Amino acid sequence: MALHSLAGKPAPSDMLVNIPRLISAYYTTHPDPSNIDEKVSFGTSGHRGSSFNGQFNEDHILAISQSICEYRQQAGIGGPLYLGMDTHALSEAAQTTAVELFAANGVELFIQADMGYAPTPAISHAILTYNNGGNSAKADGVVITPSHNPPNDGGFKYNPPEGGPAPSETTKTIQDRANEILADGLKAVQRLPLNKAMQASNVHAYDFMMPYVNDLANVIDMAAIAQAGLKIGVDPMGGAAIAYWEPIAEKYGLDLTIVNTAVDPTFSFMTVDKDGKIRMDCSSPYAMASLIRLKDEFDIAFGNDPDVDRHGIVTKSAGLLNPNHYLAVAIWYLFQHRPGWPADAAIGKTLVSSSMIDRVADHLGRRLAEVPVGFKYFVDGLVDGSYGFGGEESAGASFLRHNGKVWTTDKDGIILNLLAAEITAVTQRDPGEHYQELEGLFGSPVYQRSDAPASR
Repeated sequence: MALHSLAGKPAPSDMLVNIPRLISAYYTTHPDPSNIDEKVSFGTSGHRGSSFNGQFNEDHILAISQSICEYRQQAGIGGPLYLGMDTHALSEAAQTTAVELFAANGVELFIQADMGYAPTPAISHAILTYNNGGNSAKADGVVITPSHNPPNDGGFKYNPPEGGPAPSETTKTIQDRANEILADGLKAVQRLPLNKAMQASNVHAYDFMMPYVNDLANVIDMAAIAQAGLKIGVDPMGGAAIAYWEPIAEKYGLDLTIVNTAVDPTFSFMTVDKDGKIRMDCSSPYAMASLIRLKDEFDIAFGNDPDVDRHGIVTKSAGLLNPNHYLAVAIWYLFQHRPGWPADAAIGKTLVSSSMIDRVADHLGRRLAEVPVGFKYFVDGLVDGSYGFGGEESAGASFLRHNGKVWTTDKDGIILNLLAAEITAVTQRDPGEHYQELEGLFGSPVYQRSDAPASR
């Protein structure tokens, strides 16, 4: 694919999505249930699409949400449903729809106070905290996000009581029933007007942020970061982490600067990705160009995508780290600095991740668990502690607490960012320097990722 002429440059105004038209299409465009392209379709992380092309509209969210309610009943899931969303424009609209439906169906629904943003890792953390607290009725969750996709996209994903992405059999059940509901003209849908839904006794305002922030010291050596006095730069890329970094810095005494505080559903502050699209991909040097230019102003810097399940690490020594490089460094460091982890805890990687991880695992004497693409394949291993770490080459990972217990079973961009700061603080070398050391020990694997549009 040829590099677009605007790659790495500020997005021009004529590239910005028309938000009023996008939201109007969400409500006024009705998908054709007989058209396979307009049906509910769960990929590796939920249903995604744009309201402009009949792939992410209110009908979809009504059908999926009703299907989730029915699935919860069939599976005996009677605890809270934690509902989060990112900063995409369609996320706000879809959250309103979902609240109206979950409220009408009697689901004990917990949403961020003031209908605010709640990122993927905070939802996974909330689910697991509740379910590990001795409650008999299990919690689950939904995150409304298309991840790092362009501003005109929306996404809707379901996380069962294990806290991470749902397994294929679960998503197929939800997807198939949702399509039946669509085909039947939404007759099965139960719904309340928003004002009544928000007043319903089963709908609760909740703070997902501070329980997550207060727990970070149990997974990251926050004291080491603070004591080192690192100068840290953060670009939330207009995403749901925007409200998290200041409380993190305040609680743990970090010298942390948020270099971009803008939240704008057009993402007009972004630099254009390699293919000429606005895409909040924190692993792309073109999308991360603004932060990369500031690399020499900080000891370590990092960014996140809108739902905060991905990380992008910027170092003085290497600029933006290739995701595969950072995964190898993270594994190299963690399995030598987490004495509380099980001695037999494995290293989880996807099939398309770098062979450098294999070499690191072999050197450390750790079992390598290689899984298909999709973070859902790490969930069980993280839950029971048999995986110390699970990571994807697309810059998504999570790992165990200091004590070897589960932290999150969905990708967590915040702890991967903070781990880069911990590595720098504890070793006095940044992750880029560590990867150079790994190349000296194990050679330099050759890796190339090619993206191609799907025909369907």
